[in-house]
Amino acid sequence: MKVLLLLIGAVWLNSKYGSGAPSSSCTHPPAKWCSSMDSAIQCGVLKHCLESNFTRSHQREGQVQVGLYYESLCPGCRLFLTQMLYPTWLLLNDIMSVTLVPYGNAQETTEGKKYVFECQHGEQECLGNMIETCLLNVTNMAFPIIYCMESSTDVIKAAKSCVALYSPELSWKTIQTCVTGDQGNQLMHQNALKTQALNPPHKYVPWITINGEHTDELQDKASTSLFSLVCSMYKGPKPAACGGGKGHFRGTYSPKE
Repeated sequence: MKVLLLLIGAVWLNSKYGSGAPSSSCTHPPAKWCSSMDSAIQCGVLKHCLESNFTRSHQREGQVQVGLYYESLCPGCRLFLTQMLYPTWLLLNDIMSVTLVPYGNAQETTEGKKYVFECQHGEQECLGNMIETCLLNVTNMAFPIIYCMESSTDVIKAAKSCVALYSPELSWKTIQTCVTGDQGNQLMHQNALKTQALNPPHKYVPWITINGEHTDELQDKASTSLFSLVCSMYKGPKPAACGGGKGHFRGTYSPKE
């Protein structure tokens, strides 16, 4: 619960201190600014810490690879992403990597040279899937932006403001061009291929893979406490966050779809 409250407050605080300059209320030395969510928020450097965490998360070998095959408007997917996956990644990004594949139970057909997609929750979900797919391919801040979208009341309407919050240098026009053009169409086709290639084939969403593998046991463990699962599966030296059985993040999400 504490993590969730911090994340909610982080949206407002990050908009206030988005420049990366430390807040006057910061009592931590620079080396400790990114040591925890509390210090990052207090010092007003949340965006900087998120960017640094994202970079580090792509540098360490032997990370636990968590894949999420999902749909942008699926209630269960949204809850898992916002209440389990993203908070766990914030705490354990040094030892885990995340792959997001927005597609889920969509269906793909062709119309001339273009692919046409029909989504389980309608056209708005297809639009949300496409926006998030484009974000994943144009900015390294995609995960925080997608978290911001999925935790909002209206996923689609929140997209533009979430981009402005977490990646102000990214033009919304760039995203729109991708969404409506050939680039987005081809990227979504790749998501379709990745989803269709799952073994075993996915039966519902959210569909979770750990190190490329999906079993009922892994799905249940990831759904119940992804934090504990990642800590237990990481083969290298355990980070402080995994030590002593403390700080484990637990959560639940809606039934599978």
